[in-house]
Amino acid sequence: MGLRLTPRDTRFYDMFAKSAANLVVGARLLEEMLGAAADGRSGIAERMRATEHAADEITHEILRTVNATFVTPFDREDIYRLASRLDDIIDHMDAAADLVVLYAPRELPAELNHQVDILQRAAYLTAEAMRHLKSPRDMTEYWIEINRLENDADQSYRRLLATLFSGRYDAIEVLKLKDIVEELEDAADAFEHVANTVETIAVKEA
Repeated sequence: MGLRLTPRDTRFYDMFAKSAANLVVGARLLEEMLGAAADGRSGIAERMRATEHAADEITHEILRTVNATFVTPFDREDIYRLASRLDDIIDHMDAAADLVVLYAPRELPAELNHQVDILQRAAYLTAEAMRHLKSPRDMTEYWIEINRLENDADQSYRRLLATLFSGRYDAIEVLKLKDIVEELEDAADAFEHVANTVETIAVKEA
């Protein structure tokens, strides 16, 4: 067995766990947004924005720490990539919530509930995975399940597009809702990018 000069402190693992915990909060806020009356959405969007700002602070903390650390627990490039991709997810969630308020669509399609449910499940899985990042080789089931959820999200996205272009909505509403739907789809893609990064770390650790 080769000697590994891995730091004994858990700073990076703790920060990644904190970052992923914000994704759970964001997914819950999206669910709350879907069930809220129009006049209650702006308050939810403000809470989402605060969550996104908290996530940004954690991302900056990770980057400052990696730049000040001589020996990191895994490749610096992967630390940068993982931090950035976790941040991407909450950015897309925040954008979706913001667009709901800015565009003020007359109604939110019921099918959005399935899309947000997928994001909630992915958020919980990712938060749990980040708590076990010290042992990435044991996380195969995580990235397989995230990939399955992303495929489910793709199907949900296509069904939503079919609903939007079915003639049920006028052209302006279609444009509004399509932007929101695409941000949620981008969030699902971003969860898969995080899982792919964890798989890359696991391969390098093998």
